[in-house]
Amino acid sequence: MTANNILMPRPMMLPIMDGLKATGHLHFLWEKSDPEAFIRDNASTIGAIATGGHIKVDGAYMSQFPNLKIVANFGVGYDTVDAKWASRHGIIVTNTPDVLTEEVADTALGLLIMTMRELPQSERFLRAGNWATKGPYPLTHNTLRGKTVGILALGRIGKAIAHRCEAFGLKVVYHGRNKQNDVKYPYYPTLVGMAKDVDILLSVAPGGDSTYHTINAEVLAALGSKGVLINIGRGSVVDEQALIKALEDKVIFSAGLDVFEDEPRVPTELIAMENVVLLPHVGSASHHTRNLMGQLVVDNILAYLGGKPPLTPVAETPFGKW
Repeated sequence: MTANNILMPRPMMLPIMDGLKATGHLHFLWEKSDPEAFIRDNASTIGAIATGGHIKVDGAYMSQFPNLKIVANFGVGYDTVDAKWASRHGIIVTNTPDVLTEEVADTALGLLIMTMRELPQSERFLRAGNWATKGPYPLTHNTLRGKTVGILALGRIGKAIAHRCEAFGLKVVYHGRNKQNDVKYPYYPTLVGMAKDVDILLSVAPGGDSTYHTINAEVLAALGSKGVLINIGRGSVVDEQALIKALEDKVIFSAGLDVFEDEPRVPTELIAMENVVLLPHVGSASHHTRNLMGQLVVDNILAYLGGKPPLTPVAETPFGKW
């Protein structure tokens, strides 16, 4: 018999909650007077978990549910879900790719332009009344003209960013785990090697153990005193303390960050820096895109309940394995 109950450990977007509530099988764990007792008493009936990075869905968590078959993750990144453990235990993990690609790519270019041309700083200058009292905002030292951008992780979003960068006249190169034979951009087998040759290092890399602190002091030193770091992927990819030191010591010129190691806590050192542009993880944060992402969470679970293949299984848990 199929375990048809759905567990939502923490609140999610209203369209997700409403869409899954309509099945009549959704349980809001945070509303239970004793969540641990609820899990103990109902574990065998839970076939699906809807999550969004609020909690760590690791092997210990999933092993509580003997009939669990699908974990539907809100977001293209799923580093809070142990997909390898799930794969070994016949559990499908899904995410929400594609529907956010263009929005995140737009944000990446916006962050890049803001950082290179000091647009937030110049707006603050105007709002403070300095234009009238101190004269024009100083000429910016950086420009996109004649620059090379090196993209770390040339997946769907990376390619969409690369396409936009080309339209701005930027030369594009990339680094990833493997060279992609169908990609025209020059490939660098090492990140340090790429950092030495580019003006802008733009990371779209996902989180997880394999990418933890990939951008470290060595990479930042290679990027150099005129270099700019843009991170639109995951905060854990960058060694934040190494970045702070590199900015303080002028090892690199500036940085634009949409993601951080310990969100929503952002280091005070970064907040105090005038040569850094900081965004509160808004890469895909539009009603249009988030609603599409939320619908994918719902549709993946509905597919499971209907005995159909999931729409967007992650690479570690392809549906064809079961």
